[in-house]
Amino acid sequence: MPNIESVEPRRSEKAAPTLPNLRLLWSFVRPHRRTLAAGLFLGLFVTATTLATPLATKWVLDGLAESRSIAPAVIALSTLIVVGSVTQFAQWILLGRMGEYVVRDARRSMVRRLLRLRIGALGGRAGGELVTRVTSDTVLMREAAASSLTQLVNGAIGLVGALVMMALLDLVLFAVTFGSLAVVGVLVALLMPRLARTQRAAQESVGRLGAALDGALRAIRTVKSARAEERESERIVAEADASARHSIKAVRIDATVWTVTLAGVQLAILLILAIGAFRVDSGALAVSGLIAFLLYAFQLLGPATELAQEFSQLQSGIAAAARIAEIQKLEVEEGHARAAAVPRPATPRPTPTTPHVLAFHDVTARYAPDGPPVLDAVSFAVPRHGHTAIVGPSGAGKTTAFSLMLEFLRPDSGRLVLDGRPLDDWPAYETRRRIAYVEQDTPLLPGTLADNLRYLRPAATDTELWAALDAVGLTRRAKELPEGLDTLLAGATVSGGERQRVALARAFVADPEILLLDEATAQLDGLTEAAVQTFIRERASRAAVVTIAHRLSTVVEADRIIVLEQGRVRATGTHTHLLATDGLYRDMVAALRLTATPDRAPGAPPTTDERVSAAPGEGSGG
Repeated sequence: MPNIESVEPRRSEKAAPTLPNLRLLWSFVRPHRRTLAAGLFLGLFVTATTLATPLATKWVLDGLAESRSIAPAVIALSTLIVVGSVTQFAQWILLGRMGEYVVRDARRSMVRRLLRLRIGALGGRAGGELVTRVTSDTVLMREAAASSLTQLVNGAIGLVGALVMMALLDLVLFAVTFGSLAVVGVLVALLMPRLARTQRAAQESVGRLGAALDGALRAIRTVKSARAEERESERIVAEADASARHSIKAVRIDATVWTVTLAGVQLAILLILAIGAFRVDSGALAVSGLIAFLLYAFQLLGPATELAQEFSQLQSGIAAAARIAEIQKLEVEEGHARAAAVPRPATPRPTPTTPHVLAFHDVTARYAPDGPPVLDAVSFAVPRHGHTAIVGPSGAGKTTAFSLMLEFLRPDSGRLVLDGRPLDDWPAYETRRRIAYVEQDTPLLPGTLADNLRYLRPAATDTELWAALDAVGLTRRAKELPEGLDTLLAGATVSGGERQRVALARAFVADPEILLLDEATAQLDGLTEAAVQTFIRERASRAAVVTIAHRLSTVVEADRIIVLEQGRVRATGTHTHLLATDGLYRDMVAALRLTATPDRAPGAPPTTDERVSAAPGEGSGG
């Protein structure tokens, strides 16, 4: 996991271009533009009924003053209130549903993109931080897309409409009102950029909090064994404190915006009362006209405060869109993404045309463009059948070789060849369909035991699942689970060794052409390791098996061993040959107290003397 960044945002992150992020907001709203247009129309209708209410009130007052019947005016006023309320209810339902669809679409888009990213693009980011972008950031974007944009338009129209009606009633009072609102608008505009920066910083802190908590929970055993609960709590709470600080700043700015807006409107109302009374006294304005004008002035409170609130909410949505946009810019894998979206039936295996299923030709690879080569001009071939082992010190490039085979990493130079064709000519989906990979960490996937076993081959039968469990010595343990194959593994206690065996069984079910094992026996006891070695021998008799290990007991019986050192192929051969000819391999064997024995036929079981008495070494670092 990468180091958690400072609780304060980097200067380069303090501001984000608003227009591109508004475009991103619109990209999620655009599929629902008809719904948005309908909601906007309903909002405009509500605004129209609101604007007509003071005129209907003036009609009632004029009727009373002139002793005319006010029944039509009362009916009109009541109708406006009822129709406006019903329309507003329909608008809220319509836009609320649209907002949920916007969140769903944004989450679908982000999840699919995250799972299609190149491994290198994910390597520098914490999982918890990415999760907050899919969860909390999309909610903020929903509020901006579904509510803020519409309410901004409605509020602006309501504000402009009220001002137009004021101008029709009295130009002098209109000028006073407009001047007050102009001052308010300038002050609010000056505060908005600060609000946007503060809200983005708060969201960044929430993301880092999620990353820190995710990392601590993943390493909870290490945390507890190191008595580091308080230290980790303080580190995570520091991010919560940072988020609170930024949010409090945002609250202060928001409160300032509201205060300025309300004070400006109230000042306008006081000036209207003072100047309006003078104009009524001089006969320039009727009393009913002043009352209608005051009603419009009070109506300004709604649109003005609404605009201030929605601008604030829109800033949060724009900040969320900026964080989502960062994910949209990350590089995705090509070729397999669309094909992998829908499971395909297995295609017949190609007829072999070369003795080697996979080969490296002068391959050089780096993890960073300006970094040192992790593999440097490496060449070797993997036979179509048999067991090939890759060994070497930590950092020699062993796991990098696997990453290249699986197209997690692209070579800087040289080429990989699969079945006689350059690997670049194969879609990544097809390449990975032919490979089963048992990784070093052996994570369990969400779902049941059966879901985990069928992950590479969904059509596998229960009989095939039980055969795979038997091959890795897990049959008894699986039968002890409450629901057998249908037991949710999230609710079951599964040891590290059992996780490794589930991953091996998953590879057994897949029946691949190439089986890649990265430290696949690191957490197994001696008896279970013997069963796994039998599984590897059986698989090697009809497919290519490539293993990486620091426990040389897992590779000592390999048909061919490749020794890597500092990113180069140092030597190749059998165990006995390398003992006699390569000093590094001999030192590694001596370190693990292995006893050399004469060569035996490929695939034959190891003798008792070849078993390792030493404890396992550290995990593969290359």
